[in-house]
Amino acid sequence: MSSSDLGRLNRAVVLGSLNMDLIVRTDRLPAPGETVLGGQFHTAAGGKGANQAVAAARLGAAVSMIGCIGSDDYGRQLLRLVRSSGVDVEHVHVVEQPTGVALIVVDGRGQNLIAVAQGANGLVSREVVESAGELIASADIVVAQLEVPVEAITAAAELARAAGVPLLLNAAPARADVAGLLSLVTILAVNETELAIVAGHDVTAGQEAATAKELLARGPMAIIVTLGARGCVLVDHHGSVAIPSYPVRVVDSTAAGDAFVGAIAARYSRSESLEAAARYASAAGALACTRPGAQPSLPTAEEVARLIEG
Repeated sequence: MSSSDLGRLNRAVVLGSLNMDLIVRTDRLPAPGETVLGGQFHTAAGGKGANQAVAAARLGAAVSMIGCIGSDDYGRQLLRLVRSSGVDVEHVHVVEQPTGVALIVVDGRGQNLIAVAQGANGLVSREVVESAGELIASADIVVAQLEVPVEAITAAAELARAAGVPLLLNAAPARADVAGLLSLVTILAVNETELAIVAGHDVTAGQEAATAKELLARGPMAIIVTLGARGCVLVDHHGSVAIPSYPVRVVDSTAAGDAFVGAIAARYSRSESLEAAARYASAAGALACTRPGAQPSLPTAEEVARLIEG
């Protein structure tokens, strides 16, 4: 099946954040209370919602986004950049709050520290979501993260459930208060740290699948746990499968998880299994680590195909 075929199948609606990323590269990450002199500074379009929307669009899906930006320069830049990647932004609202900002430090190994000022993202409300009810009902998949208020995500999940549309929740940044939301989730995507927070207890290496099985009882049809260089594990009511990673030279891991989730949204449909989508997403996430920045690092379908084909 070609990526263009999947694009016709998958109409993805992404509810989430739009941030301007302010990025400093350093040799190493600072310890608490420490100042580390950095080198290069640059800005890049980001926010988990916008990243995942752009990732899915670059991989062939027809994507619409729901969110909020401020009436400032960052907001105008973000809207232009997201739209230029092929994302429909009709339901991105301009509000009287500053556009969200993420402060990111990236070290020489590509690892990062991120702090986010939520700004306009905090005004994504149930009313904003409900105004896009017809859009959600017509989607093949709805995607959400946790950088906008939980009540807005709950509204989207309820609308999706009523219309029989699967909801993919990327529980990032992880919160312990999303237990009530899990009953509305079709696919839950988390990394190791997020898995432990959602589960409410520590998770040792190698126990991710067992912990994910515990969470299945709370409602999700399937759970995908990303494990960095160890790949990912997919768990559903039929069992679990480990999916290997693609070895790459890591430059900046900032948007790897967003590339992964966007790829799931682009590939998962009634015609492609979740396991096949996760294998494809593993390649997309790996490629996002090879370039700096969030949205600038997100790969195209052609790039992913080249990596998979070797």
